Amino acid sequence: MSDIDTGLKTHPIHRALSRPNLLFGADRELVLLTGLVCVILIFVVITVSAALLGITAWTLIVAILRTMAKSDPQLRKVYLRHIRHQAVYRATSSAFTLR
Repeated sequence: MSDIDTGLKTHPIHRALSRPNLLFGADRELVLLTGLVCVILIFVVITVSAALLGITAWTLIVAILRTMAKSDPQLRKVYLRHIRHQAVYRATSSAFTLR
């Protein structure tokens, strides 16, 4: 069946509008934060072992973050929203009821 037969119009959904904001295939903010922490480690300690540790840690963490992003690109936001939810909500008629 074509659109003429059913009378329905189709509208394209452009990928650029619905794509998650990723960097290196992982959540952008988490990659930048871990990169910043590893760079601070390298420049504060200023030894070869600290540089190797910082580079290794950043590579491993980015690999873990990429695995997280493959399962769900919005996993960080979902987890933060999950933490904000309360275990029990009181039975009140509105949010502005006096306690």
